[in-house]
Amino acid sequence: MLKLSKLATAVVLAASAGTIPAIVHAGEVEVLHYWTSGGEAKSAAELKKIMQGKGHVWKDFAVAGGGGDAAATVLKSRVVSGNPPAAAQIKGPAIQEWAAEGVLANLNAVATAEKWDTLLPKVVADAMKYKGNYVAVPVNVHRVNWVWANPEVLKKAGVAAMPKTYDEFFAAADKIKAAGLIAVAHGGQNWQDFTTFESVVLGVGGAKFYSDALVKLDPKAINSDTMKKSLETFRKIKSYTDPASSGRDWNLTTAMVMQGKAGFQFMGDWAKGEFLAAGKVPGKDFLCAAAPGTANAFTFNIDSFAMFKLKSADAQKAQNDLAVAIMSPAFQETFNLNKGSIPVRLNMDMSKFDDCAKTSAKDFVETAKAGSLVPSIAHSMAVSPAAEGAIKDVVSQFWNDDKITVADAMKKISSAAATK
Repeated sequence: MLKLSKLATAVVLAASAGTIPAIVHAGEVEVLHYWTSGGEAKSAAELKKIMQGKGHVWKDFAVAGGGGDAAATVLKSRVVSGNPPAAAQIKGPAIQEWAAEGVLANLNAVATAEKWDTLLPKVVADAMKYKGNYVAVPVNVHRVNWVWANPEVLKKAGVAAMPKTYDEFFAAADKIKAAGLIAVAHGGQNWQDFTTFESVVLGVGGAKFYSDALVKLDPKAINSDTMKKSLETFRKIKSYTDPASSGRDWNLTTAMVMQGKAGFQFMGDWAKGEFLAAGKVPGKDFLCAAAPGTANAFTFNIDSFAMFKLKSADAQKAQNDLAVAIMSPAFQETFNLNKGSIPVRLNMDMSKFDDCAKTSAKDFVETAKAGSLVPSIAHSMAVSPAAEGAIKDVVSQFWNDDKITVADAMKKISSAAATK
């Protein structure tokens, strides 16, 4: 549970900082989100345009920070103060935690009228519900286990193709390093460390091992030889990053690949939104491939908005219109073309999408059937926020401190996984 009563001090701090806006006006829809980079901001602007077209006043409440941690803190403050936004960007198990607090609105009327149960894959629909009731609306599906590359850097280094295994990846990284360039662009923030780590675990151990270790948090899997190899591989990747990576935002890291300063980046397909926003052409200016060893698996991250209980009938109408707008085919297409993700609706026309997106859409369906579609732990889709945060901290400590042994890291991850 979120234990909202313990956040009273956060409310005082937020109020003194001037971050708690006044009560919303009738017809106004205040949306708390953390889409602040180029491709993301462009996507949010499309939703604003649709809502304004319906006669509503859009109140943008953007909180910077790609992983959403800062936004989550501000949201808690707002809810404790009795002044929640109309909608907030929340996802994964956190949706159910908020619903258990009794603060989320029931969206069943909209969901039934719009036939969400037939438009959404079951794994997605289930994530949007609490005790069988819709309390959130999904926006898109991101594939997390991607590697992005600059083809000119690969050509200069003599790398013929995107690596499919970690042996091939490290051989390519050695060539890029020898060419005087950065092999792996990385932003030293804990969620970026964790994003890379989960792709390594998936690539080294496969989907079943990933599920056992990072979704079920099985102690046997966490303390296995496969986890040992995963941590060793993860640490080796660190040796190909640049010394200035600490604290670097993910979009600035993507820019390093875009500008030809680095060869590869491990990042979800929101990175593609940055390439596209800069006018880059997939297959020509940048390359995409599943992270080494993960071609037949898919780690998903679903952006979604939970709707909070509001008393005003006008505000409730605005919420319902927002939910309908998010799921509309037109918005699903426009938004995902900007964001780099794929539509969450089934049977969407993908003709306007690039080859990276078409591959993602195909793999999403196929991995769902094969049982290798797994939730991203790094992006709050797999475990409780408390366990995720504890494991995330351990992974970053291991990444940043070479004195921490692999054996110690495994023990610490096992302990962190027990966090409630």
